[in-house]
Amino acid sequence: MGKYTEPATDLLQHVGGKENIATVTHCATRMRFALKDPAKADVTNIESIKLVKGTFTQAGQFQVIIGNEVSSFYNEFVSIAGLQEASKEDVKNAAKQNMSWLQRMIAHLADIFTPLIPAIVVGGLILGFRNIIGDIKMFDGSTKTLVDISQFWGGVHAFLWLIGEAIFHFLPVGITWSISKKMGTTQILGIVLGLTLVSPQLLNAYAVANTKASDIPFWDFGFAQVDMIGYQAQVIPAILAGFVLAYLERFLRDKVHNSISMIVVPFFALLPTVIIAHTILGPIGWKIGSVISTVVYSGLTSSVGWLFAAVFGFAYAPLVITGLHHMTNAIDLQLMSELGGTNLWPMIALSNIAQGTAVLAMIYINRKDQEERQVSIPATISCYLGVTEPAMFGINLKYGFPFLAGMIGSLFAGIVSVGSGVMANSIGVGGIPGILSIQPQYMGMFALAMLVAFVVPFILTIAFSKRPKMNLKTRTKTTKLNA
Repeated sequence: MGKYTEPATDLLQHVGGKENIATVTHCATRMRFALKDPAKADVTNIESIKLVKGTFTQAGQFQVIIGNEVSSFYNEFVSIAGLQEASKEDVKNAAKQNMSWLQRMIAHLADIFTPLIPAIVVGGLILGFRNIIGDIKMFDGSTKTLVDISQFWGGVHAFLWLIGEAIFHFLPVGITWSISKKMGTTQILGIVLGLTLVSPQLLNAYAVANTKASDIPFWDFGFAQVDMIGYQAQVIPAILAGFVLAYLERFLRDKVHNSISMIVVPFFALLPTVIIAHTILGPIGWKIGSVISTVVYSGLTSSVGWLFAAVFGFAYAPLVITGLHHMTNAIDLQLMSELGGTNLWPMIALSNIAQGTAVLAMIYINRKDQEERQVSIPATISCYLGVTEPAMFGINLKYGFPFLAGMIGSLFAGIVSVGSGVMANSIGVGGIPGILSIQPQYMGMFALAMLVAFVVPFILTIAFSKRPKMNLKTRTKTTKLNA
């Protein structure tokens, strides 16, 4: 009998057996099931398996938290179950049967932006570093920056913009490529479409506001004129254009005979899409994006901005459970393109810190429980580094009161952040390292907000732990005993 034979056998039984598994895969810490009938999963018994650290359902997938041993456990599980190994994409596709139309829409949005996040995080760190060396006057009596007094750092500052520009100004290329990849269409056509939205021939999007209408270049077709405006860093125009290209290509594939499809499909998919993008989708998408960013920014900077911050800070962790938090990526990117930064993302980083601190308090409360610490310590570390699932699903939601304490701590930290006007250069690492993405002039206030996200959840978690009625784990055990 192998090390994982018993827990794997138990898990197979409690998810409803082999016949209830459409497909299964794993990620860094979790088993990810697409179940034919999710109601057959016995959550109580699954979570009683010693190796299991928690369960949750997201995007139609039933996910079981195992920890760093998940890869070896998965191999044993599929061997016992007699299943074939599956990819994450297989599970996603199978899980769609368990998703509502809203969940499908959110899943699509997440699939578009997830491949782009590593580049966006790097770009945010680079912009933050450039701001520190190029904008903060900390030499010669606070009159000069590091760039002003050093040729080397001046060169570094200029060179790093090469990467920053590639990531943010040319973001539409990444978006249209990602859509093509997700939709299973020709990826190079997606890249070409994105390039047509940010071509150097076009008036840069950042220059449009300061250019007179009469000075905007245009294509003259005799019967019509089309403004030559670029969509650098614009999110919604790229999304709209990307989906038009993908659906048009898929339509043509079905209608055009294979013998001529290599010529006809790319031509009649790309050319009309580029025309539509610059005449209809681009202008409409720009206006939609501007409205979204204006509403969010106005809400956060208005006299009731504190209320917006309180609601978002309190609700963000529950949004993660539903998967709706993926929508914030598009809003953050739109804010960055319109305003040169985002005041929404800092609250996300603070929410992650607050949830991690709630687990830290649980480590203190259960300091004599070695088994609990084996789960809690890695969960805290990963949460502080931006990966919240082990902490939220493995500890906080299991007990209940730490999750609430983290939400309340996030609420107050969000108010401090928004109330002091904190702005981030871009999306960054959603935890303690998030301070590196904050614009330099706001780093001090963000550090204060981080302190709130440490102190409030820690104190509240300890206070709530003294109230047995708030402990979901204790209440569950009591219910079983009474039964």
